[in-house]
Amino acid sequence: MPELDDSFLALPLDRLRDAALSRAAELGCSHADVRVERLRSGYRSLRDRALETSADTQTLGLSVRVVHEGVWGFAGDIALTVDSAARLAERAVATARVSKPLTPQLVELADEPVHADARWVSAYEVNPFDVDEAERQARLLALVEPLLAADGVTHANADLAWVQENKYFANLAGTTTTQQRVRVQAQLTAVHVGAEGFATMRTLAPPAGRGWEYLTGTGWDFDAEVAELPSLLAEHVAAPSVEAGRYDLVVDPSNLFLTIHESIGHATELDRALGYEAAYAGTSFATFDQLGRLQYGSPVMHVTGDRTAEHGLATIGFDDEGVAQQEFDIVRDGTLVGYQLNRQMAAEKQLGRSNGCAFADAPGHIPMQRMPNVSLQPAAEGPSTEDLVGRVERGLYVVGDKSWSIDMQRYNFQFTGQRFYRIEDGRLAGQVRDVAYQATTTDFWRSMEAVGGPGTYVLGGAFNCGKGQPGQVAPVSHGCPSALFRGVNILNTAAEGSQG
Repeated sequence: MPELDDSFLALPLDRLRDAALSRAAELGCSHADVRVERLRSGYRSLRDRALETSADTQTLGLSVRVVHEGVWGFAGDIALTVDSAARLAERAVATARVSKPLTPQLVELADEPVHADARWVSAYEVNPFDVDEAERQARLLALVEPLLAADGVTHANADLAWVQENKYFANLAGTTTTQQRVRVQAQLTAVHVGAEGFATMRTLAPPAGRGWEYLTGTGWDFDAEVAELPSLLAEHVAAPSVEAGRYDLVVDPSNLFLTIHESIGHATELDRALGYEAAYAGTSFATFDQLGRLQYGSPVMHVTGDRTAEHGLATIGFDDEGVAQQEFDIVRDGTLVGYQLNRQMAAEKQLGRSNGCAFADAPGHIPMQRMPNVSLQPAAEGPSTEDLVGRVERGLYVVGDKSWSIDMQRYNFQFTGQRFYRIEDGRLAGQVRDVAYQATTTDFWRSMEAVGGPGTYVLGGAFNCGKGQPGQVAPVSHGCPSALFRGVNILNTAAEGSQG
């Protein structure tokens, strides 16, 4: 297990804590917390063999959040001094006083045990920031070269991103946590430009809470996947256009993770369900009065939220309110049974303890309710993907994510994919093009007849889940098995796009 970064630990963390919290207590705050955060990120992109983008950033700062006379106050700064910490407590209290006439309901927070001097580091082997720049670019070039050498590939793109996130948190109750997370994302794309038009084929490797070892064979075989891309792209270019209609679908985890994110993950954020979050991507059809009643999907549907999955992008030891990691049910036996919570909403709706879903993406941003890893669970003795395909007489097998669209209630949606294969009499029968599947959230998940076994389960995800105004970005993973859906509406996107 890697160690906490000494350069972060060398910051005056405890002195900043003491200055901010003691001043908040003097000013009569019932709750106060302080957060010191350093966020380092790197990004490289290659267009063919040329380096197109190289960016390295670091954000470092301090924030103080208080509850004063039942009202939130918040302030942040980049100055890491004892005087600045005390001033931030004063500014946060001043903000609370100004906000009080606009606050319809006083803040209460759900209880959480004290976690004193707790430390947590994510599961990785090699910190990407310890890798030489020449080695980074050499690895990307080694992945690009076989694409450019292949027939039918006009261009090849490579994208690599890596992040190290350090957070120190403390509150008046006595909790103090110090954490470090590392994550990486790599994508290779083969591009064809020809008489047939423009087409692409991208790797399916998901972003992961891993280190540089992910690029060199631990957790994913990038070389093997890149070797397959040219032939997959050629088949896609030559594939016939799909005939619109109703089809049974077998959806691969590389596609289904995004449908989970949009139609379940965002829809079961309690702030959306309560109407508190509406300015960015809307509210939710899964309103609070339907808890324990809404038939979200079929009886084989079991969806959990967690901060515990190994290598999950949303996996942490403690959230930004000092709540320890945990796992909880969101949908069980097809019924909505839980929401994602922070401490305020857990207390407001009398739901017991928070399930640890508070997060801020930078020291200058206030924590809000953010998505944990939201995952569809496999069946313990469930079928393989091949067995699911074997159950289909006429259908499609969907692989990889691409474009998507969903309404402001998280209800009506359509998704495309990297590859769609025809299924005829239980066998794959080649790719088809111009495909999108369309449904309402509940119709889609109620049509799910079977989920695959643990051997089909993959942890997908995204670096860049957006929410809030000012906007914040959070990393999140979604695990799922392959799954079989009956009678889903399929659009021909070329035909739809040609309609005036």
